[in-house]
Amino acid sequence: MERFEANIILANSNGLHVRPAAVFVQLASKYDSTVSLEKDGEVVDGKSIIAILSLGLNCGSSVTLIVDGDDAEEAFPELKKFLETNHAKG
Repeated sequence: MERFEANIILANSNGLHVRPAAVFVQLASKYDSTVSLEKDGEVVDGKSIIAILSLGLNCGSSVTLIVDGDDAEEAFPELKKFLETNHAKG
């Protein structure tokens, strides 16, 4: 089992609101690894949209992405890139 962890500053201009949170959950759910997000000491399941929304992640929020499992090496860069990218339309 592998574990990858990194502190990330959210780039999405609207933060991790419903739409991008749903996409993140879809991406995370493709993998068998455990995916967690941590903000201010609160760790939540990265495969649960309700849990992610409970963190109140806005643009510029600092969040720790934790991916732990057999396919973590594949999952981690994709999820990290998603959080570091601005997905706003317009």
